[in-house]
Amino acid sequence: MTFGFAPPPSADSASRVGRMLQPAEWAAAGIPLLRNPREVVTGLHSRHLPTPSTAVVAVLDPDERLTASASFVRRAAAVDGWDFRNALLAQLRRVIPHDLRRRTPIRTAVLLYCREGESRWTDEDGAWMWGLRDACTLHGLRCGAYITLTRDGWRVLGEGRGGRRPHSASLPVELDVAVEGDSDPKPLPRPHLGARTALSHSAAV
Repeated sequence: MTFGFAPPPSADSASRVGRMLQPAEWAAAGIPLLRNPREVVTGLHSRHLPTPSTAVVAVLDPDERLTASASFVRRAAAVDGWDFRNALLAQLRRVIPHDLRRRTPIRTAVLLYCREGESRWTDEDGAWMWGLRDACTLHGLRCGAYITLTRDGWRVLGEGRGGRRPHSASLPVELDVAVEGDSDPKPLPRPHLGARTALSHSAAV
């Protein structure tokens, strides 16, 4: 008689499990809160028009103004924070100089990931969180919010804040137009003078 014991996990699969953050770990990491996440999400959506499997990494200055951003498409099948870290770091190096000479980071990187499925946390989100945190450390930035964009809308994971618009199938919104549903409409922020905002492009991850 044989029993259906699963083979022990390989060293590679075990390391992949270690390269993701659980929701409790992310919540305990002291990630700075966005003052106005709706404006950040709407601004990035309008500039990059992400579709499912698209990641948008953005760097904000201390006043939460957009300094630089880039978008790319996730093509790899494996969920691995190491691969995500490398992809994010490559984009950051392309659009903005590092801040490694500073004792304390003054700029913050945030990640908006557009994907299929529900808005609740997944292993893939945990891998992106690990990758964002590590990429920020290697580029001298503060690790900021991780935001998902699904059919249900947008959600800042670990904070409980979100909204129905924009969502993964939303049409672009003019940057000068107030977001629908705001009780106190305000114009969306534009990058300050001298900002270097990268255009969307596809890259393998």
